[in-house]
Amino acid sequence: MINKNQTIIRVNVGVILDDHTHSGAQQIWLRCIKMALSDFYVSNAHYKTRLVLKVRDSKRNVVHAAAAALDLIKNEKVRAIIGPVTTMDTSFVINLGNEAHVPIISFSATSPSLASIQSSYFFQLAQNDSTQVKAISSIVKAFGWRQVVPIYIDTSYGKAFVPYLADALEEIGARVTYRSVLSPSATDDQIEKELYKLMTMQTRVFVVHMTTPLCSRVLDKAKAIGMMSQGYVWITTSGITNRLKMMDDFSFLNSMEGVIGVETYVPVTKERQGFMQRWHLQILKDTPANGFSANLDVFALWAYDAAHALAIAIEKVTWSTSNIGFRKSDTATNNLTDLESFSVSQYGPELCEALSTTRFHGIAG
Repeated sequence: MINKNQTIIRVNVGVILDDHTHSGAQQIWLRCIKMALSDFYVSNAHYKTRLVLKVRDSKRNVVHAAAAALDLIKNEKVRAIIGPVTTMDTSFVINLGNEAHVPIISFSATSPSLASIQSSYFFQLAQNDSTQVKAISSIVKAFGWRQVVPIYIDTSYGKAFVPYLADALEEIGARVTYRSVLSPSATDDQIEKELYKLMTMQTRVFVVHMTTPLCSRVLDKAKAIGMMSQGYVWITTSGITNRLKMMDDFSFLNSMEGVIGVETYVPVTKERQGFMQRWHLQILKDTPANGFSANLDVFALWAYDAAHALAIAIEKVTWSTSNIGFRKSDTATNNLTDLESFSVSQYGPELCEALSTTRFHGIAG
Protein backbone atom coordinates (compact mmCIF):
# COMPACT_ATOMS: atom_id res chain seq x y z
CA MET A 1 0.00 0.00 0.00
CA ILE A 2 1.13 3.55 -0.71
CA ASN A 3 1.52 5.69 2.36
CA LYS A 4 -0.77 8.74 2.18
CA ASN A 5 2.19 10.98 2.99
CA GLN A 6 4.48 9.29 0.47
CA THR A 7 5.60 11.43 -2.45
CA ILE A 8 5.50 9.60 -5.77
CA ILE A 9 8.18 10.57 -8.29
CA ARG A 10 7.04 10.05 -11.86
CA VAL A 11 9.89 9.28 -14.23
CA ASN A 12 9.43 9.56 -17.99
CA VAL A 13 10.66 6.61 -20.03
CA GLY A 14 10.55 6.39 -23.82
CA VAL A 15 9.36 3.45 -25.91
CA ILE A 16 10.08 3.37 -29.65
CA LEU A 17 8.29 0.76 -31.74
CA ASP A 18 7.81 0.48 -35.51
CA ASP A 19 4.03 0.84 -35.69
CA HIS A 20 2.26 -0.02 -32.46
CA THR A 21 -1.13 1.24 -33.63
CA HIS A 22 -1.42 -1.20 -36.55
CA SER A 23 0.95 -4.08 -35.83
CA GLY A 24 -0.68 -6.76 -33.71
CA ALA A 25 2.68 -8.08 -32.52
CA GLN A 26 3.87 -4.66 -31.43
CA GLN A 27 0.61 -3.93 -29.64
CA ILE A 28 1.31 -7.09 -27.65
CA TRP A 29 4.92 -6.05 -26.94
CA LEU A 30 3.71 -2.71 -25.64
CA ARG A 31 1.05 -4.39 -23.56
CA CYS A 32 3.71 -6.65 -22.02
CA ILE A 33 5.80 -3.60 -21.11
CA LYS A 34 2.76 -2.06 -19.43
CA MET A 35 1.94 -5.32 -17.64
CA ALA A 36 5.52 -5.51 -16.36
CA LEU A 37 5.19 -2.11 -14.73
CA SER A 38 1.75 -2.91 -13.33
CA ASP A 39 2.97 -6.20 -11.85
CA PHE A 40 6.12 -4.56 -10.50
CA TYR A 41 4.35 -1.75 -8.65
CA VAL A 42 1.69 -4.08 -7.25
CA SER A 43 4.52 -6.06 -5.67
CA ASN A 44 6.48 -2.94 -4.69
CA ALA A 45 3.81 -0.43 -3.76
CA HIS A 46 6.14 1.21 -1.25
CA TYR A 47 8.56 2.31 -3.97
CA LYS A 48 8.61 6.05 -4.51
CA THR A 49 9.13 6.01 -8.30
CA ARG A 50 6.63 5.25 -11.05
CA LEU A 51 7.67 4.91 -14.68
CA VAL A 52 5.55 6.91 -17.15
CA LEU A 53 5.70 5.56 -20.71
CA LYS A 54 6.06 7.95 -23.63
CA VAL A 55 5.44 5.91 -26.78
CA ARG A 56 6.62 6.83 -30.27
CA ASP A 57 6.62 5.05 -33.65
CA SER A 58 9.61 4.93 -35.99
CA LYS A 59 7.31 4.20 -38.98
CA ARG A 60 9.83 1.53 -40.05
CA ASN A 61 12.33 4.23 -41.00
CA VAL A 62 15.70 5.04 -39.43
CA VAL A 63 15.21 8.79 -39.85
CA HIS A 64 11.86 8.65 -38.05
CA ALA A 65 13.44 6.50 -35.32
CA ALA A 66 16.12 9.14 -34.79
CA ALA A 67 13.48 11.91 -34.77
CA ALA A 68 11.44 9.97 -32.22
CA ALA A 69 14.48 9.54 -29.97
CA LEU A 70 15.33 13.25 -30.23
CA ASP A 71 11.77 14.20 -29.34
CA LEU A 72 11.78 11.89 -26.33
CA ILE A 73 15.14 13.16 -25.08
CA LYS A 74 14.63 16.87 -25.72
CA ASN A 75 10.93 17.36 -25.08
CA GLU A 76 9.87 14.51 -22.79
CA LYS A 77 13.16 14.42 -20.84
CA VAL A 78 13.06 10.62 -20.72
CA ARG A 79 15.59 8.90 -18.48
CA ALA A 80 15.83 5.81 -20.70
CA ILE A 81 14.43 4.44 -23.97
CA ILE A 82 13.12 0.91 -24.55
CA GLY A 83 13.58 0.07 -28.24
CA PRO A 84 13.71 0.70 -31.16
CA VAL A 85 12.73 -2.55 -32.87
CA THR A 86 15.27 -3.08 -35.66
CA THR A 87 19.05 -3.25 -35.69
CA MET A 88 19.44 -0.31 -38.08
CA ASP A 89 17.20 1.95 -36.00
CA THR A 90 18.86 0.86 -32.78
CA SER A 91 22.41 1.48 -34.03
CA PHE A 92 21.54 5.12 -34.77
CA VAL A 93 19.59 5.73 -31.56
CA ILE A 94 22.45 4.30 -29.47
CA ASN A 95 24.61 7.23 -30.57
CA LEU A 96 21.95 9.70 -29.47
CA GLY A 97 21.59 7.96 -26.13
CA ASN A 98 25.34 8.05 -25.68
CA GLU A 99 25.44 11.80 -26.28
CA ALA A 100 22.53 12.51 -23.92
CA HIS A 101 23.56 9.90 -21.30
CA VAL A 102 20.20 8.16 -21.79
CA PRO A 103 20.35 4.33 -21.69
CA ILE A 104 18.95 2.50 -24.72
CA ILE A 105 17.47 -0.89 -23.82
CA SER A 106 16.80 -3.24 -26.74
CA PHE A 107 14.52 -6.25 -26.43
CA SER A 108 14.25 -7.03 -30.17
CA ALA A 109 17.44 -5.98 -31.99
CA THR A 110 19.57 -9.13 -32.17
CA SER A 111 22.42 -8.37 -34.59
CA PRO A 112 26.02 -9.03 -33.43
CA SER A 113 26.94 -5.71 -35.07
CA LEU A 114 25.41 -3.88 -32.10
CA ALA A 115 27.95 -5.45 -29.75
CA SER A 116 30.71 -3.66 -31.64
CA ILE A 117 29.28 -0.25 -30.75
CA GLN A 118 31.32 0.88 -27.78
CA SER A 119 28.67 2.51 -25.60
CA SER A 120 28.05 2.04 -21.90
CA TYR A 121 24.53 3.38 -22.54
CA PHE A 122 23.39 0.41 -24.62
CA PHE A 123 21.82 -2.72 -23.13
CA GLN A 124 20.97 -5.63 -25.46
CA LEU A 125 18.44 -7.81 -23.64
CA ALA A 126 17.63 -9.76 -26.80
CA GLN A 127 19.74 -12.82 -27.50
CA ASN A 128 22.60 -12.05 -29.87
CA ASP A 129 22.23 -13.80 -33.26
CA SER A 130 25.75 -15.21 -32.98
CA THR A 131 24.59 -17.55 -30.19
CA GLN A 132 22.56 -19.71 -32.59
CA VAL A 133 25.32 -20.63 -35.05
CA LYS A 134 26.41 -23.59 -32.90
CA ALA A 135 22.89 -25.02 -33.10
CA ILE A 136 22.87 -24.61 -36.89
CA SER A 137 26.32 -26.18 -37.30
CA SER A 138 25.22 -29.09 -35.07
CA ILE A 139 22.31 -29.79 -37.42
CA VAL A 140 24.63 -29.62 -40.42
CA LYS A 141 27.12 -31.97 -38.74
CA ALA A 142 24.44 -34.45 -37.66
CA PHE A 143 23.30 -34.97 -41.26
CA GLY A 144 26.80 -34.96 -42.71
CA TRP A 145 26.29 -31.97 -44.97
CA ARG A 146 29.48 -30.27 -46.12
CA GLN A 147 28.32 -27.24 -48.10
CA VAL A 148 25.94 -24.48 -47.01
CA VAL A 149 24.64 -21.32 -48.68
CA PRO A 150 23.35 -18.51 -46.42
CA ILE A 151 20.55 -16.45 -47.97
CA TYR A 152 20.38 -13.17 -46.09
CA ILE A 153 19.06 -9.63 -46.23
CA ASP A 154 21.43 -6.88 -47.33
CA THR A 155 21.40 -4.90 -44.09
CA SER A 156 23.65 -4.77 -41.03
CA TYR A 157 21.27 -7.29 -39.45
CA GLY A 158 21.91 -9.79 -42.24
CA LYS A 159 25.57 -9.15 -42.99
CA ALA A 160 26.81 -9.28 -39.39
CA PHE A 161 25.48 -12.82 -38.90
CA VAL A 162 27.24 -14.58 -41.78
CA PRO A 163 30.87 -14.47 -40.53
CA TYR A 164 29.80 -16.18 -37.29
CA LEU A 165 27.97 -18.86 -39.30
CA ALA A 166 30.98 -19.40 -41.56
CA ASP A 167 33.31 -19.81 -38.58
CA ALA A 168 30.98 -22.31 -36.87
CA LEU A 169 30.69 -24.38 -40.07
CA GLU A 170 34.45 -24.36 -40.55
CA GLU A 171 34.88 -25.85 -37.08
CA ILE A 172 32.90 -28.95 -38.12
CA GLY A 173 34.53 -29.35 -41.53
CA ALA A 174 31.76 -27.70 -43.55
CA ARG A 175 31.95 -24.45 -45.48
CA VAL A 176 29.99 -21.60 -47.01
CA THR A 177 30.26 -22.07 -50.77
CA TYR A 178 28.32 -18.97 -51.83
CA ARG A 179 26.66 -15.99 -50.14
CA SER A 180 23.23 -15.11 -51.48
CA VAL A 181 22.34 -11.51 -50.64
CA LEU A 182 18.87 -10.02 -51.20
CA SER A 183 17.93 -6.37 -50.98
CA PRO A 184 15.19 -5.50 -48.45
CA SER A 185 13.25 -4.11 -51.43
CA ALA A 186 13.94 -7.04 -53.78
CA THR A 187 11.22 -7.63 -56.35
CA ASP A 188 9.69 -11.04 -57.00
CA ASP A 189 11.63 -11.22 -60.27
CA GLN A 190 14.92 -10.51 -58.47
CA ILE A 191 14.18 -13.17 -55.87
CA GLU A 192 13.30 -15.69 -58.57
CA LYS A 193 16.46 -14.88 -60.54
CA GLU A 194 18.63 -15.44 -57.45
CA LEU A 195 16.90 -18.73 -56.66
CA TYR A 196 17.42 -19.99 -60.21
CA LYS A 197 21.11 -19.15 -59.80
CA LEU A 198 21.19 -21.26 -56.64
CA MET A 199 19.55 -24.15 -58.51
CA THR A 200 22.56 -24.30 -60.85
CA MET A 201 24.93 -24.88 -57.92
CA GLN A 202 25.70 -28.16 -56.21
CA THR A 203 24.79 -26.91 -52.73
CA ARG A 204 21.30 -27.83 -51.57
CA VAL A 205 21.46 -26.64 -47.93
CA PHE A 206 20.28 -23.08 -47.34
CA VAL A 207 20.28 -21.01 -44.14
CA VAL A 208 17.80 -18.12 -44.33
CA HIS A 209 18.47 -15.01 -42.22
CA MET A 210 16.19 -12.08 -43.00
CA THR A 211 12.93 -10.40 -42.03
CA THR A 212 9.79 -12.53 -41.97
CA PRO A 213 8.06 -10.67 -44.86
CA LEU A 214 11.07 -11.21 -47.14
CA CYS A 215 11.44 -14.81 -45.96
CA SER A 216 7.82 -15.50 -46.83
CA ARG A 217 8.37 -14.30 -50.38
CA VAL A 218 11.59 -16.28 -50.77
CA LEU A 219 10.00 -19.52 -49.58
CA ASP A 220 6.92 -18.99 -51.76
CA LYS A 221 9.13 -18.55 -54.81
CA ALA A 222 11.30 -21.51 -53.84
CA LYS A 223 8.23 -23.70 -53.58
CA ALA A 224 6.87 -22.47 -56.90
CA ILE A 225 10.06 -23.39 -58.81
CA GLY A 226 10.56 -26.75 -57.10
CA MET A 227 13.25 -25.88 -54.56
CA MET A 228 11.24 -27.14 -51.58
CA SER A 229 11.18 -30.70 -52.90
CA GLN A 230 13.18 -33.73 -51.78
CA GLY A 231 16.91 -33.13 -51.80
CA TYR A 232 16.73 -29.51 -50.65
CA VAL A 233 17.25 -28.38 -47.05
CA TRP A 234 16.01 -25.05 -45.68
CA ILE A 235 16.97 -23.77 -42.23
CA THR A 236 15.57 -20.52 -40.83
CA THR A 237 17.31 -18.57 -38.07
CA SER A 238 15.65 -17.63 -34.80
CA GLY A 239 14.65 -14.15 -35.96
CA ILE A 240 12.16 -15.85 -38.26
CA THR A 241 11.21 -18.89 -36.21
CA ASN A 242 10.71 -16.90 -33.00
CA ARG A 243 7.96 -14.89 -34.67
CA LEU A 244 5.79 -17.87 -35.60
CA LYS A 245 3.99 -18.08 -32.25
CA MET A 246 2.16 -14.77 -32.83
CA MET A 247 1.81 -15.01 -36.61
CA ASP A 248 -1.65 -15.26 -38.18
CA ASP A 249 -0.41 -15.23 -41.80
CA PHE A 250 -1.45 -18.73 -42.77
CA SER A 251 0.14 -18.50 -46.21
CA PHE A 252 3.51 -17.88 -44.55
CA LEU A 253 2.97 -20.69 -42.06
CA ASN A 254 2.18 -23.01 -44.97
CA SER A 255 5.35 -21.93 -46.78
CA MET A 256 7.33 -22.99 -43.68
CA GLU A 257 6.22 -26.63 -44.08
CA GLY A 258 9.30 -28.84 -44.24
CA VAL A 259 11.62 -26.07 -43.06
CA ILE A 260 13.95 -26.59 -40.08
CA GLY A 261 13.71 -23.63 -37.71
CA VAL A 262 16.12 -22.60 -34.95
CA GLU A 263 14.22 -21.11 -32.01
CA THR A 264 15.31 -19.41 -28.79
CA TYR A 265 14.89 -21.71 -25.80
CA VAL A 266 12.90 -20.19 -22.94
CA PRO A 267 12.94 -22.27 -19.74
CA VAL A 268 9.68 -23.00 -17.96
CA THR A 269 9.94 -21.18 -14.63
CA LYS A 270 7.45 -20.22 -11.94
CA GLU A 271 7.87 -16.57 -12.98
CA ARG A 272 6.96 -17.34 -16.58
CA GLN A 273 4.06 -19.61 -15.60
CA GLY A 274 2.65 -16.95 -13.29
CA PHE A 275 2.89 -14.30 -15.97
CA MET A 276 1.24 -16.52 -18.60
CA GLN A 277 -1.69 -17.15 -16.26
CA ARG A 278 -2.15 -13.41 -15.78
CA TRP A 279 -1.75 -12.83 -19.52
CA HIS A 280 -4.40 -15.38 -20.47
CA LEU A 281 -6.84 -13.97 -17.92
CA GLN A 282 -6.31 -10.51 -19.38
CA ILE A 283 -6.78 -11.83 -22.93
CA LEU A 284 -10.12 -13.40 -21.96
CA LYS A 285 -11.31 -9.89 -21.09
CA ASP A 286 -9.80 -8.09 -24.06
CA THR A 287 -10.04 -10.48 -27.01
CA PRO A 288 -13.63 -9.63 -28.00
CA ALA A 289 -12.68 -5.96 -28.24
CA ASN A 290 -9.05 -6.04 -29.33
CA GLY A 291 -8.41 -9.43 -30.89
CA PHE A 292 -5.10 -9.95 -29.10
CA SER A 293 -3.37 -13.29 -29.59
CA ALA A 294 -3.05 -15.41 -26.48
CA ASN A 295 0.34 -16.63 -27.70
CA LEU A 296 3.52 -14.71 -26.98
CA ASP A 297 6.84 -14.78 -28.79
CA VAL A 298 10.15 -14.44 -26.97
CA PHE A 299 10.35 -10.76 -27.90
CA ALA A 300 7.25 -10.13 -25.78
CA LEU A 301 8.93 -11.84 -22.84
CA TRP A 302 12.10 -9.81 -23.34
CA ALA A 303 10.01 -6.62 -23.51
CA TYR A 304 8.43 -7.51 -20.15
CA ASP A 305 11.83 -8.19 -18.58
CA ALA A 306 13.29 -4.97 -20.02
CA ALA A 307 10.61 -2.87 -18.33
CA HIS A 308 11.01 -4.80 -15.07
CA ALA A 309 14.79 -4.28 -15.05
CA LEU A 310 14.40 -0.58 -15.78
CA ALA A 311 11.88 -0.11 -12.97
CA ILE A 312 14.31 -1.69 -10.49
CA ALA A 313 17.25 0.40 -11.71
CA ILE A 314 15.40 3.71 -11.67
CA GLU A 315 14.20 3.10 -8.12
CA LYS A 316 17.78 2.42 -7.04
CA VAL A 317 19.10 5.58 -8.67
CA THR A 318 16.33 7.83 -7.40
CA TRP A 319 17.02 6.74 -3.82
CA SER A 320 20.78 7.16 -4.18
CA THR A 321 20.93 10.59 -5.83
CA SER A 322 19.03 13.84 -5.66
CA ASN A 323 20.46 14.99 -9.00
CA ILE A 324 17.90 13.60 -11.44
CA GLY A 325 17.53 16.45 -13.90
CA PHE A 326 19.14 17.41 -17.19
CA ARG A 327 21.86 19.94 -17.91
CA LYS A 328 23.06 21.58 -21.11
CA SER A 329 25.68 19.66 -23.06
CA ASP A 330 29.27 20.82 -22.58
CA THR A 331 29.59 20.97 -26.37
CA ALA A 332 26.62 23.31 -26.81
CA THR A 333 27.17 26.40 -28.96
CA ASN A 334 25.10 29.44 -29.82
CA ASN A 335 24.30 28.05 -33.26
CA LEU A 336 22.70 24.78 -32.33
CA THR A 337 21.23 22.00 -34.41
CA ASP A 338 18.80 19.49 -32.91
CA LEU A 339 21.65 17.00 -32.57
CA GLU A 340 23.78 19.46 -30.61
CA SER A 341 21.25 21.23 -28.44
CA PHE A 342 19.68 18.52 -26.29
CA SER A 343 20.53 18.34 -22.63
CA VAL A 344 22.44 15.61 -20.85
CA SER A 345 20.87 13.41 -18.20
CA GLN A 346 22.72 14.03 -14.95
CA TYR A 347 21.98 10.61 -13.52
CA GLY A 348 22.63 8.70 -16.72
CA PRO A 349 25.93 7.22 -15.44
CA GLU A 350 24.30 6.10 -12.18
CA LEU A 351 21.38 4.58 -14.09
CA CYS A 352 23.78 2.66 -16.34
CA GLU A 353 25.57 1.32 -13.29
CA ALA A 354 22.26 0.31 -11.72
CA LEU A 355 21.14 -1.46 -14.90
CA SER A 356 24.47 -3.28 -15.14
CA THR A 357 24.16 -4.63 -11.61
CA THR A 358 20.43 -5.43 -11.59
CA ARG A 359 19.69 -9.14 -11.11
CA PHE A 360 16.30 -10.84 -10.97
CA HIS A 361 14.50 -13.95 -12.21
CA GLY A 362 12.95 -12.77 -15.48
CA ILE A 363 10.11 -14.50 -17.28
CA ALA A 364 12.42 -15.17 -20.24
CA GLY A 365 14.97 -16.89 -18.00
